[in-house]
Amino acid sequence: MIASLIDWSLRNRIFILFGGLLLLAWGAFEARRMPVDVFPDLTAPSVTVVTEAHGMAPEEVETLIAFPLETALNGAPGVRRVRSTSSVGIAVVVVEFAWGTDIYQARQIVAERVATVRSQLPPEIPEPTLAPITSIMGEILFIALHSDRHTPMELKTAADFTLRRRLLAVPGVAEVIPNGGETRQFQVLADPVRLAAFGVSLEALVAAVEASNENTSAGFYLENGQEFLIHGRGRVQHLDDIARIFVVQRGERPVLVGDVAEVKIGAAASRGTASFNGEPAVVIGIQKQPGANTLALTRQIDIVLDDIQTSLPEGMTISANLFRQSDFIGVSIGNLGRAIIEGMVLVVAIVFAFLLSGRATMITLLAIPLSLAAAILAMKAAGIGINTMTLGGMAIALGALVDDAIIVVENIVRRMRENATLPTERQQGLLPLVLAATREIQGSVVFATLIIALVFLPIFALSGVEGRLMQPLGFAYVVSLLASLVVAVTITPVLCSLLLPKSKIVREGHESRLSRWLKRRYQPLLDASLPRWRPIAVLSLLGTVLTVVALLSAGRAFLPDFNEGSLTVSVTTLPGTSLAGSSALGQRVEQILLEQPEVVATGRRTGRAELDPHAQEIYASEIEVTLAMQDRSKQAFLAHLREEFSGISGAQVVIGQPISHRIDHMLSGTRANVAIKLFGNDLYELRRIGQQIEDEVTAIPGAVDVNLEQQSELPFITIDFDRDALARHGLSVRDASHAIETAFFGSTVSRVLEGNASVDLVVRMSDDVRRSVEAMQALRIDTPGGAQVPLSAIANVVRNRGPNQIGRENVQRRIIIMANVAGRDLGSVVDDARERIEANIDLPPGYHVEYGGQFESAAEASRTLLILGSVVMVGIFLLLHLAFSSTRDALLVMLNLPLALLGGVAGVWLSGGVLSVASIIGFITLFGIATRNGVMLIAHIHHLAKEEGVDDATERVRRGSAERLVPITMTALATALALVPLALSAGQPGSEIQAPMAMVILAGLLSSTVLNMLVLPSLYLRFGELRQRPSPG
Repeated sequence: MIASLIDWSLRNRIFILFGGLLLLAWGAFEARRMPVDVFPDLTAPSVTVVTEAHGMAPEEVETLIAFPLETALNGAPGVRRVRSTSSVGIAVVVVEFAWGTDIYQARQIVAERVATVRSQLPPEIPEPTLAPITSIMGEILFIALHSDRHTPMELKTAADFTLRRRLLAVPGVAEVIPNGGETRQFQVLADPVRLAAFGVSLEALVAAVEASNENTSAGFYLENGQEFLIHGRGRVQHLDDIARIFVVQRGERPVLVGDVAEVKIGAAASRGTASFNGEPAVVIGIQKQPGANTLALTRQIDIVLDDIQTSLPEGMTISANLFRQSDFIGVSIGNLGRAIIEGMVLVVAIVFAFLLSGRATMITLLAIPLSLAAAILAMKAAGIGINTMTLGGMAIALGALVDDAIIVVENIVRRMRENATLPTERQQGLLPLVLAATREIQGSVVFATLIIALVFLPIFALSGVEGRLMQPLGFAYVVSLLASLVVAVTITPVLCSLLLPKSKIVREGHESRLSRWLKRRYQPLLDASLPRWRPIAVLSLLGTVLTVVALLSAGRAFLPDFNEGSLTVSVTTLPGTSLAGSSALGQRVEQILLEQPEVVATGRRTGRAELDPHAQEIYASEIEVTLAMQDRSKQAFLAHLREEFSGISGAQVVIGQPISHRIDHMLSGTRANVAIKLFGNDLYELRRIGQQIEDEVTAIPGAVDVNLEQQSELPFITIDFDRDALARHGLSVRDASHAIETAFFGSTVSRVLEGNASVDLVVRMSDDVRRSVEAMQALRIDTPGGAQVPLSAIANVVRNRGPNQIGRENVQRRIIIMANVAGRDLGSVVDDARERIEANIDLPPGYHVEYGGQFESAAEASRTLLILGSVVMVGIFLLLHLAFSSTRDALLVMLNLPLALLGGVAGVWLSGGVLSVASIIGFITLFGIATRNGVMLIAHIHHLAKEEGVDDATERVRRGSAERLVPITMTALATALALVPLALSAGQPGSEIQAPMAMVILAGLLSSTVLNMLVLPSLYLRFGELRQRPSPG
């Protein structure tokens, strides 16, 4: 089939060239239109169910809301894990589905299950809601709305009703969450004394306000053939309208709301604050929908923000430099693009140095843009966008893309030179010559390329986040490589037939100075190695054993550390700390950050925003930090920050990065590298054992930011109703509960329309009733008989303590000990933690420990790659056996794998001594490329025996090695040098995953190429298939 394709291409040269031009133009056109992002979509199919339960204690939330929801959701098809968090007044249940589940189907399943369990939930709570579909990349933008002349309420109102609405209208935006500021409310604050004086119950006041804010339609009126709408207008417009609402009639005097209550505009009870660069502000998080183009969406949002800024009141400013994911994407894509360009320059240099022909070099290098254009079109068809992984795949493939073309061009040039030296009558025609020269090496080219494609198959079997991350890289690599094979057997021979016959490289008939020098140096080494197969075999075996030992002693990690150019700093203090106290602590951390020269901007969010499904407690803060690194290294900078933060008493500070910690959160439910989960029933016992585990992990070198999840005692004011007393006064528990909820928290009875804004109208008692426990006890409760009794007469009001938060996973209570890792590899820290916990912690019956986080995914990925890698090795052997029809020769070619391992392991240690999933995939790629060298060498030895009649085995091996030296060295150096910019970019944004891969391939390729040309000829002469056969003839 390949021979027919070559023949057809040479007979239809104009068509082939036009097709190549069309491919380039189409690929360039589509590349400009493709979505650009930092990573492929890593979002696990998960649905978040948020249930508000104002005022409920965490244990009530767990029992009445979280547990029924979990029970219903756990049996749903495709569900792999259910996590829940029960806090004061809110339950958040996260349902994680199997990878590959359609998110809309998952939401449908969850919605149906929630509907079936609704009747079991408390009737007074709002309907459970499903959080919007968002990307794991989370907030693509944090902006701050701040002012030195406007109140926090004015800022929050502008954020809620101007910015949020405009931003949600931008296609691709999933959610906009304002944090901080004060939420505007119309408040009716009842005065207990005046209520008593007029004999008005709180319930009557609530009913009156609730019934006095509505418009009505009363049909139509016809007059003179014209229709008039009858419209009754009773909606509240101003505070005075509320004050004049009728409540009851006392004698001849109507009692109005203003007679018994203060009517004002005030701030709603706040559970969160925010600041920008240490000053109060409203910080707005903008989340994108999965699949949205981050760069294009950010540009669109910037246009909208500029437009909004012109309409805001003077002095109100939008700052959009707080956190911009597009900056990281731009830097990452720029770094990879530069690595690709620099790699191409190095490939040009090495190809030209060997060929010393502009035409031959151009023909060879055309394979790169043509193959990349084909990869772009294939990615477009598969729905894969441009990101650091697909670009990384192309960058790693860059040098390999010219390998097939190099082999074809080199062989055609060699045959053209030989043909030119023959007498005229014996010379072949141009097209038959090019066809024969291309067909001569087609077998080795095709099999070598198929082997490289085959070794990538295990990547496509990876599941979870590692599969989502690595598969686009493998797709881009394999498609571009297969495209380079097609180019090498179609466009390359056509261009050779058109451009090379009259070229200087053929006319002068001598090789480049570099080729001649290489052969001169190589020949003595080859002659010395051929008879010494025993010491060579022993040394190779010894080197392989030492290499495997070195590999096993390397550290282990899931992914290399990202360099995102920003930080996410989490600050927690003791549960029960007031919002003001927690905010002050967060501000101290923020101040330390702002004192660092590397910090450009900070945005702090303390507590929880009204719309945020991530129920952060008021004793916790999250600070987004934008960096511009200077003289200090990042490690020194982070070490200095940790030292500074250690001086803040009462605060636990965890330093992470936005995307890295979101990946961690998706993997384990906590934003840290390692999550040690302790399961059990008793909350106090969980905290006691959790504290012991925290102490053990803190003592491990390399474990930093060690934190026990803050599940501790929270101060409560407990109101225990006396049922006998309630019965004496004719009250039910519900009546009494509703009365105290309205009095202390307030009832939202309606909403007041102000232009496009809709503001809550709330009725509650004045703040005096909450100034002390004694004041609460004195609260007057209305009875059905019209009398009023103090709360203390029907309930016992006391101070108490209870859990602040209850975490559950797969219907079990759990507490998490989280840790980050610095200065060591992840795997060894987790191993040390396991050993210390098993040796020093005695777990009571019913309690057990599970480990989650990145290392769990790393272990799963490593197992998959190891098992499937073994299968691929068998596949490579079968392909080689098919190519050579010889078990001996197939095994000899596979000798290149341990030879490549020597350099690959050296590459691992040069890049930090940590074996990550990226490094393992580097080894997979390396094995494929290294096998190509052996295939080319042994295929040519077979050609010399069968086609050119070289009978002497030693001569066959010597000549085959010498004639394949230049193409093998040229292809190896082209592949290796193309990887140099990527390997040198280690630690730069965008290259974190690709740099370790490049280092492994680069070092392994150098070792395998050198040893391939010395070890393989020597062992082939002793053990090769042709060595054993009698000479033909």
